[in-house]
Amino acid sequence: MARAARFHVGPPETVHMETRDGVRLDADLYRPDSEDPHATFPVLLMRQPYGRRIASTVVFAHPAWYASHGYIVVIQDIRGRGTSDGAYRLFQNDVEDGADAVRWAATLPGADGTVAMYGFSYQGVTQMLAAAALLNESGTAQPLRALAPAMIGYGIHDDWVYEGGSFYLAPNIGWGIQMAAEEARLAGDEEAYLELRRGLGAVPPGDPIPARPALLERYASYGHYQDWVNQPAPGGYWDRISPAGRLQGLDVPVLHVGGWYDLMLPGTLAGYRELAGQASAPQALAIGPWTHMNWTGWHPAGRAGDAGESDIDLMLLAWFEHWMKGRPLPEEYAAPVRLYALGRDDWLDFDAFPDPATTTFFLGGDGRAALVSGSGRLQASPDEHAVSDPVVLDPWRPTPTTGGHADHPGGRVDRSETDARSDVLTFTSQPLGETATLAGIPVAELHCRCDLASFDLSVVLSEVMPDGRAINITESYVRVGPDDERAPARIELRPVAAEIAKGTALRLSVALASFPAHMMNTGDGTHSRDAHLMDVPITTVEVVHGGTGGSRVLLPLLEN
Repeated sequence: MARAARFHVGPPETVHMETRDGVRLDADLYRPDSEDPHATFPVLLMRQPYGRRIASTVVFAHPAWYASHGYIVVIQDIRGRGTSDGAYRLFQNDVEDGADAVRWAATLPGADGTVAMYGFSYQGVTQMLAAAALLNESGTAQPLRALAPAMIGYGIHDDWVYEGGSFYLAPNIGWGIQMAAEEARLAGDEEAYLELRRGLGAVPPGDPIPARPALLERYASYGHYQDWVNQPAPGGYWDRISPAGRLQGLDVPVLHVGGWYDLMLPGTLAGYRELAGQASAPQALAIGPWTHMNWTGWHPAGRAGDAGESDIDLMLLAWFEHWMKGRPLPEEYAAPVRLYALGRDDWLDFDAFPDPATTTFFLGGDGRAALVSGSGRLQASPDEHAVSDPVVLDPWRPTPTTGGHADHPGGRVDRSETDARSDVLTFTSQPLGETATLAGIPVAELHCRCDLASFDLSVVLSEVMPDGRAINITESYVRVGPDDERAPARIELRPVAAEIAKGTALRLSVALASFPAHMMNTGDGTHSRDAHLMDVPITTVEVVHGGTGGSRVLLPLLEN
C-alpha cells in the first residue's frame, strides 16, 4: 500500500527555462512544504500540449497529490503551447526540448538532482523522446531515474495513425480538430477557433474525400493534421516524431501502462517489447480494462469491477518510491507484467507478456452466417467439405463501429444488434463446458475471395452470454491490398487477457467496414486518405471454411 501523504502543498508557482536555442518554456511547480530548510526532493516532470493546469487529471491525480508524497512536481507547457514561446510542431521539438527540460528540472531549488517523468498519450511520448535525446547526447538518460509512459504511440504511424494499413478516420479527424482549435485560440483567431469547435459535432464531415475535410483544409496552418494525412508511408516524417528504435541500451526503468480498449495499445506493447529486449534497466508492463480517456473501469456493457477501477496513482507512486527513494515495491505491483483479466475482475501476474500455445477453432456452417443466427459455427474440427460464406458491403449502410478501441465511448458493449445485421458474418461456438482464460494475441486466418483489387476486414472476438448479449473482447481491422495474401489473410487481433465463464460461448464476427472509425475501401487500391465517398462500390467477399486448410481462429488459452 502507498504511504499516507506527509506534506502540505501550496498553490503552484510559475517557473521558466530556456531551451538550447533560447526559447522560453513555462511550467507550474508544486512544492512540498518541509520544516527542514535543507530538505531536497526528487522531481516528477510532465511535458504536455493542452495547457499545464490540466496536467493529465483526466486520468491521474492532481499534481498536488504527488507533491504531498514528497516530490517536486513540474508540469510544463511544451514549445508553442500554453504560455510557452516558440512555434508548435507536433513532437518535432520534444526531443531536444525534452532533454533540456530534464536537465533543468534536476537543478531546480530544493531538487535532489534526480528526475522521473509521467503522463499519458502525448505526455507519454514526450517522456520517451526526452530519454532518447539524453541517450543520444551523452550515452545515458541520467539524470532520469524512472519513466511511466501510459497509452502511447511508439512507432506513431502504425500504432496510432493507421490500423492494419487503414488510416483511422474519425479518431484522427477528431483529435486533429481539437489540436488545430487550440492553436487557433492561442493565435487569437476566434473565427477559426469557433468554426473548428463546431466541426467536432460532425466527425467525419460529409466531404467528398472524408479523410480530407474542408474544415481542416481551410485551417491547414493550424495543427498537425495535414502532416499526418500527407505522409502515407512509414519512415521519414514518422521516424522524426516517434520513439521507436531510438532507445537501445536505455538505462532507466520504465513502467509501461496500457488499456485493453485503448487505441494506442499496440504502441504501448511495442515499446515494452522493444525495451524489454534491449534496455539495460528493468521494464514493467500493466494493462487495465480501460479506454483511452476512461480509467474508471466503467463500460456501456457494465462496470468492470472493483479491481478494474484505476489504481494508477498508487501504482505510479510505488514505482517512483522504489526507483527514486529505494523503497521496496509492494507485492501487488512487483510482477514484471500485470494484466487485468476481463470478466474475472482480477489481475494476472507474469514474468513476460504471455505467449501460450494456441487452441484452434475452425469456422463452419452452411454458407448463411450473415443471415441465419446459428448458421456460422466455431468448432473443434473443420467441416468435411469447403463452404463459401459471402458477406456484402453496401456503402449506403456500412457496418458501424461498435464499441472497442476506436468508438466513443468505446470499450465493452453489447454488440448483438450489430452482429444481427446482414453485412456481418458471425461464427459462434457451443457454450464452454468449463471456464477458460485467454492471455496473449489471438489470430484469425481467413481464406477470402474477392473480385476487387482491395477490401477491408473488420474482425471481432466476443463472448456470448447465456442471455444472448455479445460482449466484445478484442478486435482488429486490416486492409487487404492487391499484393496481399488472401488464402489465408492472417489477422492478429489486439492483445487481451480475459476469463470466459463456463456456459459462455465465443463468437468471431467478420465485416467489410467499421465506419466511421475507418473509411470504407474503394476496392481499387486507392489509399484511404484519398478515397472519395462516392467511389465506394458494393463489395462482396467470400470467406471459405471447411475442407483442407479452411478458415480458423487461434486462441491463446492458458492451461487451467
